[in-house]
Amino acid sequence: MASLNVGNLGEYLREQRRNAQLSLRQLADAAGVSNPYLSQIERGLRKPSAEVLQQVAKALRISAETLYVRAGILDAERDLNEVETRAVILADPTLDERQKQVLLQIYESFRKENGFGSGEERASGTGTPAAAEDDADSDVGSGSDDSDDSETGPRRTAG
Repeated sequence: MASLNVGNLGEYLREQRRNAQLSLRQLADAAGVSNPYLSQIERGLRKPSAEVLQQVAKALRISAETLYVRAGILDAERDLNEVETRAVILADPTLDERQKQVLLQIYESFRKENGFGSGEERASGTGTPAAAEDDADSDVGSGSDDSDDSETGPRRTAG
């Protein structure tokens, strides 16, 4: 069997599982895979399919693309910056799920505006919930102040 950097994938999965405060059994149940199989993936003994990686990513609420790159399924050099940016946003423990999804939408809208949009996030099954889409649509690029008053303070721009 060819060396496919599967150990790095396993280490990364273990780290993400621990960050999510899930046991191996809990993650296996949530992802719909067997506990021994997931253990073998984490130890670098098995190379999971894209479908299994997608199920695990969904259970961990992380980007499937990140797992695809780490497993050697996606070309790492082509999409590494985008994948890493998404992974950092999704792994940030200080943000709630809605905030993460809104940030991802804003990031994707800027990429599309600059000619680099991919749309792969929705195709991977890690798309944005409708509520977050509504929030992002009302906040991004409209320039209007029609959003609800739950936002705290004025928006700031990096500069």
